[in-house]
Amino acid sequence: MTSTQNRPAQSAGTFSIGGDLPVHRLGYGTMQLPGKGVWGQPADHDEAIHVLRRSIELGVNLIDTADAYGPFVTDALIHEALHPYSDDLVIATKVGLTRQGPNVWTPVGRPAYLRQQVELNLRNLGVDRIDLLQLHRIDPDVALEDQIGELAELQSEGKIRHIGLSEVSVEQIKAAAAIATIVSVQNLYNLADRSAEDVLDYAEANDIAFIPWFPLATGKLAEPGSPLEELAGQHEVSASQLALAWLLRRSPVMLPIPGTSLVAHLEDNVAAALIDLTDEEYDVLTKAV
Repeated sequence: MTSTQNRPAQSAGTFSIGGDLPVHRLGYGTMQLPGKGVWGQPADHDEAIHVLRRSIELGVNLIDTADAYGPFVTDALIHEALHPYSDDLVIATKVGLTRQGPNVWTPVGRPAYLRQQVELNLRNLGVDRIDLLQLHRIDPDVALEDQIGELAELQSEGKIRHIGLSEVSVEQIKAAAAIATIVSVQNLYNLADRSAEDVLDYAEANDIAFIPWFPLATGKLAEPGSPLEELAGQHEVSASQLALAWLLRRSPVMLPIPGTSLVAHLEDNVAAALIDLTDEEYDVLTKAV
């Protein structure tokens, strides 16, 4: 078996976040590791550890987490499974959402709170500097200058390497970029939901990493007789793999981070990097919505 087959994530190509953090473009997102409602400990702790370690074996070197996942459950799992970290591993995390229970998310962007959470991320991940710190949501009740300004201050202190945003508009990216350098955007985007198309286009034009969350939503697109289902059958792959292959083909700044709590599902997702869509197949999928 070739090294590419052993480490399929390498076949996704690379992108340098911020110009100095090269990653394979198919990463792994940890949101599905905690319990129901992204709350509490995983249903199967050993499987969660296995998923994280297996992702590295498959060539993944971008792992996305957040203090709000659990909360702090995924950070602890990452530390247990992977610390000490390899030199090429990039851990992206997020601050700015508080948790009051399962499936409850409340933005808090007060500077003191953001600083506290960054410090806790550093401690729980066991690092001296966070590779990529993303503002999980902009708090509408706090001036953007205060939120991004605090992250920029932490960056100047050497605690953050790069700053990113999550679920924002082009206008918000521009406003934040006037305060600090923004190197990534994490918005909802997938084959079935391309409402962030303008954000993706802006990111590509400005060499900003675009990290789509919920990348595997296919819904009716994968029903029997659909273009997605037919092409998946022709390639002898799953519909999810084809959806990820489409994302990778969509833009060179696209960094999908499909999440799962099962090793078998992880292996299926990462194998999407081995799929080479023809121009015609890509166009068929693009027009399927």
